[in-house]
Amino acid sequence: MKFRTEINIPESRQKIQVEDCVFTMGSCFSAEISELLAKGQIQTLNNPYGTLFNPYSINHALRRIHDSALYTQEDLISFDQQAISLDHHSSFNARFPHQTLEKINAKIEQASQFLQKSHWVIITYGTSFIYEFLPGKKLVANCHKIPGKFFSKRLLTLDEITASIAETIENLTDICPQEVQILFTVSPVRHTKDGMAENQLSKALLITALHQTVAQYENCTYLPVYELMMDDLRDYRFYKEDMIHPSAQAVNYIFEKFGNAYFSDETMDFIEENFNISKALNHKPEDHTHPKHQEFLEKLNSRIATQQTRVKHKIF
Repeated sequence: MKFRTEINIPESRQKIQVEDCVFTMGSCFSAEISELLAKGQIQTLNNPYGTLFNPYSINHALRRIHDSALYTQEDLISFDQQAISLDHHSSFNARFPHQTLEKINAKIEQASQFLQKSHWVIITYGTSFIYEFLPGKKLVANCHKIPGKFFSKRLLTLDEITASIAETIENLTDICPQEVQILFTVSPVRHTKDGMAENQLSKALLITALHQTVAQYENCTYLPVYELMMDDLRDYRFYKEDMIHPSAQAVNYIFEKFGNAYFSDETMDFIEENFNISKALNHKPEDHTHPKHQEFLEKLNSRIATQQTRVKHKIF
């Protein structure tokens, strides 16, 4: 007798190797996946624009990264004594324009260089809703707590979403190595502030657009992350206290499903051992000078050294 509907991610013919670079972008869920990859000592870069949610804004960011189109002061606005880019997350805000631009342009250069060696890209969309900044008549990624009277909110159309996805694929295919694999997911986080029915419509548009577009490209795949959370883990015990975001247990479960489908055997062993080492590094003894603790550290350093011989990039 089955008490749940378990979902498995189809096994990929191409596998993530220990030396592969993995670029992730999109909603906060992409950051959680990137953090687990980094914990496993896989080379990864996440969200050079900060957290982004809609396909239009993600595509706009990737277009500028692809073109190495650096920002200038004309791209910024001033609000609440800060220089702000409406294309970026608020973490880029600074008091003076040159400070904001330094952070923004450094990330563009870093992302451009990283993408040129990335064999894997994971894009996570969170919503189909977008805001237009009325004074500039510009679609934006973030409102930065500017009063709502300066914005209008609407759903992206299915055509706008598919066009954004297609351009994203074309730019990534151009800037990345020839064998790049692009994986698309829809964030399982519900945007309850939009309204529950509106959130479902928003997610439905994303899923429809992805299935229509991804099927046209051999190097693109839709990962059923949204379905894993909604159907496989459909219990509030797999959510954080806000009942919206997946718990750490749920994220780890989805990551394990992803790994089973996409990690090579060597990569799986490499990541699991690095997880165990990270856990051991967090151990806090009562007596740092105790002989047993010194023996523990010696063995741990030996394990780290062994892992370091397995890859060319710097770990730990």
